[in-house]
Amino acid sequence: MSKYLMGIDCGTGSARVALFDLNGQNRAYAVAEYGTTYPKNGWAEQDDVEWLAALKKAIPECLTKAGVANDNVVAITCDATTNTLVYLDENDVSVRKPILWMDVRAAGEAAFIDEIREEYEATRFYKPSFRADTMIPKNMWVKKNEPETWAKTKTMFEFEDWLNWVLTGRKTLSLSVASFRWNYDTKNGGHPVDLYKACGIEDVMDKIPTDVLKVGDVVGNVSPEAAEMFGLSTKTVVIEGTADCNACMFGIGGVKPNGMTLIGGTSTCLLGLSETDFHVDGVNGTYPDCMYDGTSLLEGGQTASGSILTWFRNNLIPAKWAQEAMEREMNIYDYITEKAAEIPIGAEGLVMQCDFQGNRAPYADSKCRGMFWGLSLGSTPAHIARAVYEGVAYGANHCLISMKEAGYQINEVYACGGIATSPFWMQMHADVIGVPMYTTVESQSAGCLGDAIIAAVGVGIYKDFAEASDNMVRVDKEYLPDMAKHEEYKFYMDRYMEVWPQMKEIVHKTVDHNA
Repeated sequence: MSKYLMGIDCGTGSARVALFDLNGQNRAYAVAEYGTTYPKNGWAEQDDVEWLAALKKAIPECLTKAGVANDNVVAITCDATTNTLVYLDENDVSVRKPILWMDVRAAGEAAFIDEIREEYEATRFYKPSFRADTMIPKNMWVKKNEPETWAKTKTMFEFEDWLNWVLTGRKTLSLSVASFRWNYDTKNGGHPVDLYKACGIEDVMDKIPTDVLKVGDVVGNVSPEAAEMFGLSTKTVVIEGTADCNACMFGIGGVKPNGMTLIGGTSTCLLGLSETDFHVDGVNGTYPDCMYDGTSLLEGGQTASGSILTWFRNNLIPAKWAQEAMEREMNIYDYITEKAAEIPIGAEGLVMQCDFQGNRAPYADSKCRGMFWGLSLGSTPAHIARAVYEGVAYGANHCLISMKEAGYQINEVYACGGIATSPFWMQMHADVIGVPMYTTVESQSAGCLGDAIIAAVGVGIYKDFAEASDNMVRVDKEYLPDMAKHEEYKFYMDRYMEVWPQMKEIVHKTVDHNA
């Protein structure tokens, strides 16, 4: 009997379900969307009824497409967005709609935590300013502003935990997600109960599941109810997963220490694994035992990356570009790339700062804003396009430079997402960063493959994540850095890093004035 592994990747807009064989070959893929509501400015919520409906559609569709009997699926692993919180009552019915990761209603509560952060180990090591979208401030807000919701809540956990509960009937907590976003630290007793108490939510300990599972642990078999609901088999084992971005790490081969994963889409995540903990300004984390024992996850990223190219397309391209692209039957982004490639490195002195929506790293500054400098009367839309491509690459490299300064050696970068589909942009990243860049065959469904890799290890098909990755991930393209171009880019890279410290005070005043 052939064996298969299922990955369920639940992002912001959809549930994506894929089925893989034991060599990582994708047998089928299905997607079902769900919505987001924005009740007030800065709020974002989803509906677990819609999540369930999406799973009911995507899971059977994937099995049907693959032509695989359900009892041939030996294991399932799920991933999901983090800081997406679910509140269930004593009857396991939602008390309120889940609060989505991007919801920032708890800004005041986050500011309070920042004021007391130096008093607690759990917040001292978490270097960025405390984020309003994380679990602690969100629960502070709910307890203060929705006391009836808080009182009725018997179970509070993450989207990832909800998925495992729906499939197995067992309520557990993902150690990976808790380490990544809840300040959970295995080396210092797990939950930072003293911090929860200082924030007035010590009773959250009565609401969260007591079983904390590592990535690759067995959650349980698919329950009879879930088997009937989704067309699955009760013989199938559910294995603990991780956050959606971390699953992508595994799905493109970023499972070994000193590697680096670049997930480049609307924004960019940069993730690596270190065998030592370090907590320094400029690097988010490190998050202990987040992926597997003996390693800590480090994080960087850009709030805006691919979205800046979209902004350029929507607002700045000349009408004749769109017309010519249409006449040549070209994708408009391919046309923009062609124009940008005609401009030399450095865009003849035009540089773009990529912080259009604030800076995620290395400054963790929400008031940071993007800028162009070096404009002249000779600057053309092609120069601006080139500066956009280069500025995004500089921003990624700035995060990596901060990691290197902290002692984390980066030898290679594996990439997925929209940026990974552009050979021009990938080669530019390799030249700017100065290390080889790789894309993989499943880079567009990397989260699902990462889940399948975790599942394979969880049921003992492979001995560890490295072996599973070696057997299931296949490199598609390699981009070796041109070191002569790397040296040429270095001048502009240095200027890029010099600008924000000099502009910070001026930009902050402008942002505050327009708040």
